[in-house]
Amino acid sequence: MVGVAACGSVSSIKALWETRIQRRREEEEERRRPLSVRVWEDRAVLARLREKLQTEDGRLVLRIEQEEWKNLPACLVRFVQVQEWQIHRTGLLKVPPFICSFQNLLVLDLSRNAVTEIPQQIGKLTRLRELLLSYNRIRVVPEELGGCESLERLELAMNRDLKELPDQLRNLVRLQHLDLSMNDFVSLPDCVVALPALQWLDMGGNRLQQLPDDIHRMQMLQTLWLQRNELQILPENISRMSRLDTLVLSSNRLRDIPSLMEDMTNLRFVNFRDNPLIVDVSLPLRTEDGEDDREMFGRDFMLTYIQEARKRNYAVLSAHRLHR
Repeated sequence: MVGVAACGSVSSIKALWETRIQRRREEEEERRRPLSVRVWEDRAVLARLREKLQTEDGRLVLRIEQEEWKNLPACLVRFVQVQEWQIHRTGLLKVPPFICSFQNLLVLDLSRNAVTEIPQQIGKLTRLRELLLSYNRIRVVPEELGGCESLERLELAMNRDLKELPDQLRNLVRLQHLDLSMNDFVSLPDCVVALPALQWLDMGGNRLQQLPDDIHRMQMLQTLWLQRNELQILPENISRMSRLDTLVLSSNRLRDIPSLMEDMTNLRFVNFRDNPLIVDVSLPLRTEDGEDDREMFGRDFMLTYIQEARKRNYAVLSAHRLHR
C-alpha cells in the first residue's frame, strides 16, 4: 500500500511539473512571435468579436452561442461599454480576471459552459444585477461575490459538486431570485436564510436532510422549491412564513405535515406528492359527474391530511386514556 501511495504521489508531481513546463513553453513562444503577427491576430479577433455585438432594449449585448471560445481574449476589454454578456455553449473554461474592467455590466450570463471557477475580481462589479452560471462545473463560490451589491438574480443550478456558499453572500441585500437546484447541498446555507430581499428560492435536487428552525426569518420569500431532496420533517416555524405562496415538497421522505400549516392562508400552491406520509388521505369528489381538477397532493390534500391526522391523534390519545 505504501508503494502505491508513493507512486500516485510521484505521478501527481510529474503531471504538475509537465503542466508548468508546457505553460512556460507557450509563454515563450508567445513572446517570440513577431509583434506584427500578434497585432494582426488581435485585430482579427476584435473584428470577430465586433460581429457579436448587438443592441437589445437599449443595451449593448455581447452574444456568442454554440461556437468554440474556451478562453476569452484579453483584447475583449476594448468593449468595456458592453452591458450584457450572453455566452452559451462555447466550452468556456473560466471567467477571465479582466471581467472587473466591465464596470457597466448589468447581466453576466455564462450558463451551459464548462466554467470551473469564479474569479475574485467578480466582486468589483457593483452594478451587476444578474449572474447566471447554471450548468457549469463550479465547485467554489468566492466570498468576494458578496461585493456585488446590486445583484438581484443569481443562478448556480446544475454545478453538481457545489455544496456550500460563503457567509459573505448575506451582504447581497437586493438579491430576490436564487437558484441552487441540482447541486450537492445537505443543508440550507445560513447566508441564504439571512438574505433580506429573497423572494424566490430553488433548492430542488440536492441532498437536504432538514430545514433550519429559523426558516421563518425569510419573511419576503414567496416561492420555495424543495423537490427531490431527503427531508424527513418540516420545522413548525415554516408556518410563520406569511408571504409564502408556492411550496413544492414532492419526492422527499416526509412522514407528516405540521398542523400549524393550515394557518398559512397565503399558500396557494403546495405539492406533497411522492412522500411516505403516515396518514392515508382520500379527497372527496367535488362534482357529481366524477370530475375533479384539484391537485391531489396540493392545498386541499394538505388541509384534509391535517384534519385526519388530528382525528387520528385524538383517537390514539383517547384509547390510551381508556387503558390507563
